[in-house]
Amino acid sequence: MTTPDGWIRSDHDEWDIVSSVGYTALLVAGWRALHAMSAQPLVRDDYAKHFITASADPYLTGLLAAPGTSDGATTFPRLYGVQTRFFDEFFSSAADGGIRQAVIVAAGLDSRAYRLNWPSGTTVFEIDQPKVLEFKERVLAEHAAVPAADRQEVATDLRDDWSIPLRAAGFDPQRPTAWSVEGILPYLAGDAQDTLFTRISDLSAPGSRIAIGALGSCLDDDRLAALGAAYPGLNLSGDVRFSALTYDAAKKTKPADWLAGHGWTVEPVRANPDLQAEYGRTPPEVDLRVDQIMHSEYITATR
Repeated sequence: MTTPDGWIRSDHDEWDIVSSVGYTALLVAGWRALHAMSAQPLVRDDYAKHFITASADPYLTGLLAAPGTSDGATTFPRLYGVQTRFFDEFFSSAADGGIRQAVIVAAGLDSRAYRLNWPSGTTVFEIDQPKVLEFKERVLAEHAAVPAADRQEVATDLRDDWSIPLRAAGFDPQRPTAWSVEGILPYLAGDAQDTLFTRISDLSAPGSRIAIGALGSCLDDDRLAALGAAYPGLNLSGDVRFSALTYDAAKKTKPADWLAGHGWTVEPVRANPDLQAEYGRTPPEVDLRVDQIMHSEYITATR
């Protein structure tokens, strides 16, 4: 897979599952599939491999056919296994706390509506580009997957006023909500990120919770490529240059600071290696070095 010249970002660009930002959702699904194949996965997403097969992407199908075993080859599947468990546990905790309304922002190929043990009466809203949701719905239907909650698709662009179609899908702003914002912030400009948080806050009743996280709040392709020379197999995605898809984090308000200033109680921010330690794992050196470049952040807060 390569980064075509047409992947230059613009204010109103669109994508499907094999182009631009959409391809990152496919790539992360590939890493989740690889993590599920590891000896001791932190979490299992058994739907992820179906998305890769359906995409017919040669880079990702090749990885699943012959997964690497070196430290470098296992790094990103492990890091995204950690991230997946973080959000899984967030939703499970919110459900245990009585929340029965969840919104997955920029849902991509997230399969939590199908694989988590949702309490009866829970509605899960998934927001993303129409072509991305169409692909996911088609693949899951082909495998007779049945959601474990009332799953509602909200096909829209996050840069538009997505609160309108969200309400039309049955969202109730008077009920506490569990929100996940996984991995999307690096792909939003500063004003779009602030608008996203403002809309979430405006729709959040007291008691609502939010989880925000990204492995790469900063994405330096050149430094990662240099690190790959020391760790064979450490390759983000073939030839895709993520810096062409993302916006400079230094020019945006830190998410934890924004939330703290707008009525949210924010818990201590953790990095991916911190989460690994919480899950009883010792982060390998390569994970620590990757995180020094990518600056992961995992945030939870309550309204």
